[in-house]
Amino acid sequence: MLELVLDSVAAAEALGADLAQALLPGSVIYLRGELGAGKTTLARGLLHGLGHRGTVKSPTYTLVEPYQIADQWLFHWDLYRLADPEELEFLGLRDQLDGAAILLIEWPERGWGELPAADLDITLDYAGAGRSGRLDAHSAAGAAVLATLDYPCSASAAARNSARPLLMVSSHSLAGTESATMPAPT
Repeated sequence: MLELVLDSVAAAEALGADLAQALLPGSVIYLRGELGAGKTTLARGLLHGLGHRGTVKSPTYTLVEPYQIADQWLFHWDLYRLADPEELEFLGLRDQLDGAAILLIEWPERGWGELPAADLDITLDYAGAGRSGRLDAHSAAGAAVLATLDYPCSASAAARNSARPLLMVSSHSLAGTESATMPAPT
């Protein structure tokens, strides 16, 4: 588990960009949080980190936005308006479970019983003017993503400009807890 305080939109986008570098094809990521908590902001950072140069809009009304970046497919789902989890069958979710496409799923609790298990579960909450984030791994692939992020002690983090937005990081493990303040990832 990794807990962060993201002090700005830029910090949330930077976390998404770092996730993009660590994700494996076929990854399933749940994005949880209240309306406006930053789920789509994090998704935008992730998509830009993968190389998408266009706009990233919330799929609130379309339910799913597909993105092809080079030979990688990513499907950004927003299930907030889903009336029944069985609708996912008619919306083509099964076709996306090919082991290669990355799935970002906002409001996964609304698809209960029809969704694949998450590799990584990300919860964003309000924290003063910023946001707090909690990243939980639920598979070996998810654990590998968290290990690759290497917060708070990565060499690149130490070299970052202190003018960047700050993250407060707390990494929980069986060995104990570490905390640090560091510039947000770029």
